Amino acid sequence: MAGCRVWRIILSIVVIWRATAYGADTVLIPPNEGPKEPFEPNKYIYSWTGPNALARSALVERQERLQYNCELESKDADIGALTPESFRNILVDDIHELLYCYVPKVACTNWKRVLMIAMGKLAANDPLDIPADLAHSPGTFQRLSNYTLPEIEKKLAMYDKLIVVRHPLERLLSAYRNKLEAKHEKSARYFQSRFGKKIIKKYRPNATEQSLKNGDDVTFHEFVDFITDNSENGTRNEHWRPIYELCQPCVVNYNLVSKYESLVEDATEVLERIGVTSVSFPGRPPSSEPTSRKLERYYSTLSYKQLRKLADLYKLDLRLFDYSLEDVLGFSLA
Repeated sequence: MAGCRVWRIILSIVVIWRATAYGADTVLIPPNEGPKEPFEPNKYIYSWTGPNALARSALVERQERLQYNCELESKDADIGALTPESFRNILVDDIHELLYCYVPKVACTNWKRVLMIAMGKLAANDPLDIPADLAHSPGTFQRLSNYTLPEIEKKLAMYDKLIVVRHPLERLLSAYRNKLEAKHEKSARYFQSRFGKKIIKKYRPNATEQSLKNGDDVTFHEFVDFITDNSENGTRNEHWRPIYELCQPCVVNYNLVSKYESLVEDATEVLERIGVTSVSFPGRPPSSEPTSRKLERYYSTLSYKQLRKLADLYKLDLRLFDYSLEDVLGFSLA
């Protein structure tokens, strides 16, 4: 195992020749004209030494730490025990030989936008010019689950593999605020109709007719009851399903482990690593208040029992990616 780990690190720092080019104003490619050509080759050489040394070092350290944590959890890295569908959330970029496991509520919209430009799927300079609906449109990306297991194994062995993680309790709150608490937004209305009405009916005594009809005033307390209720299979939706189940981190040897807390710095290094230098990863708008500042307000409404259930639900995400409950709650659960 140690020998394999050493070779993986060596492979991760080998000089990689990639393709880059210059973008244009945002232009949707008409279906009958075929895809836009990806970046033209210009013999770009990745240098292991450079200004982004801190992020570069962090990526290597996180890869090693993830492997170590998987070993501690005694999780067998056996791809043969899985089906292609287990890799549904992993997107394939054959041009840059990159596999990216997208995790909802962990900057996946912006990563998809960036990759659309890098892969020549869209003529654009600014990723934020790409509508979110277009980035998430079915068929925009090839999924690893579309391949046979032998093909999957080959790509896992040959390609760079990127995962972006976030504290599970922060990610959960972001999903709640965006999909159930938000008012008058298209995606929120869908979740309120599909989940909200069901949650209110089951977990709110004496609910009003309006609440039962609209499902748009689910409390965080009720939402947590729903996703931790085993009889409801509430965790199946990818917006709050554990990252461990979405991305198979103990089977896929992710050599690019980015964290939400250092998102832009990590993304800058990842893009340089795969040879994409003409696209910048979008930063957080200065006017937006980060979810991390709202954690206490919401989690203080939960009971100890609910917190224990959340800790159990996300225990592998917490352990594998080196997060702790103290980060959010300020105390541990004995």
